Amino acid sequence: MTAGPPMRARRQAIIAVNAGSSSLKFALYPYLADGGTGAATLSGGIDGLEPGGQPGLTLQAAGASSRQALPITPIDSFEQALTTLRKVLAQHAGDIEVVAIAHRIVHGGEAFPQSVLLDAEAMARLRALAPLAPLHQPHNLDGVEAFQRAYPGLPQVGCFDTSFHASMGPLEQTFALPRALRQDGIRRYGFHGLSYRYVAARLAEHSERAGARVLMAHLGNGASVCAMRDGASSATSMGFSALDGLMMGTRSGALDPGVLLHLLRLGWDRARIEAMLYKQSGLLGVSGVSADMRTLRASEQPAAAFAIELFVHRLVRECGALTATLGGIDLLAFTGGIGEHDAALRQATCEQLAFLGLRIDPARNREADGSRIMAIHAPSSSVEIWVVPTDEGRVAAGDAAALLAAAR
Repeated sequence: MTAGPPMRARRQAIIAVNAGSSSLKFALYPYLADGGTGAATLSGGIDGLEPGGQPGLTLQAAGASSRQALPITPIDSFEQALTTLRKVLAQHAGDIEVVAIAHRIVHGGEAFPQSVLLDAEAMARLRALAPLAPLHQPHNLDGVEAFQRAYPGLPQVGCFDTSFHASMGPLEQTFALPRALRQDGIRRYGFHGLSYRYVAARLAEHSERAGARVLMAHLGNGASVCAMRDGASSATSMGFSALDGLMMGTRSGALDPGVLLHLLRLGWDRARIEAMLYKQSGLLGVSGVSADMRTLRASEQPAAAFAIELFVHRLVRECGALTATLGGIDLLAFTGGIGEHDAALRQATCEQLAFLGLRIDPARNREADGSRIMAIHAPSSSVEIWVVPTDEGRVAAGDAAALLAAAR
């Protein structure tokens, strides 16, 4: 009797997730035989999970995108979102074995300079960091625990936005505050590290200048700039929290602490100040119209135009400061939702940085739509300018794959 063909092993994959206060973003990455990961085969998000929100599922699969409303109630909405995710996976990737969950976690503090398997001890240490990122960390960790219940026994990996900036020196890490506070962990950490790691890796594949003096601008609802030398972070605009640095969608960015002391004297309490800094400032606060750059571009309100102008001004100012720390600039990369898609903002930024030798190619800049990595500098530019679509999930999944390989 002739033996039949051997049974084909099930394909394996890693889910990368980003759990927020009102959303759950996810992507499915093939776990390859060599221990690496492939490009996402399925991605999407469930948003509108906040009380009074309108939950919906956005899905990208096989080159197509779709969105549908979801019958989710505010009570236990995240658990229901997770149930929806499992149904989506069963429908679109039913023959795939999930081998790990990679979680984007905003703050790793000093204890976690790299991604780790999440056990009870690690979770307890990360919970202790919640006051450093009150609007992100608790939701990230609640997401981990929900996935632990949904996938018992499956490795859960924590991947930290702060880790990429562990290479910053003490001059960049230290505030001019009493030494005892530094010993208590009050220092500059930096964020958007998963995005910067991905952008740095892609630049290294496409430009010989990737190891020189590089600025990377992650511009979205959260925004920051990172100075990189020899492929490592040397300085960044965000510091102790995700409030520092650039003006953002609803966050203030850098602010004179005297403003907060003044508000306290006026009777504002911590909750009111926190809500103002995180949710009522930035593009939304200045414009009074929206936190969405696309909406502001379409608005005829003078305040909307001024908010955009201020956003660019703050970006140019921060780029100038970080260029000084590098002693010059060889490459500028734009990424994030605004950085990848707003050609007018890139044009304005580069024109205001022309004194550093930047010359943008208007036609290539208009062509760059975030669908692929693309150089947009003119031949006469002494600084390379790139648009790099980011993929934070790919970095997280890659770290999970590396930990799985090491464990095996």
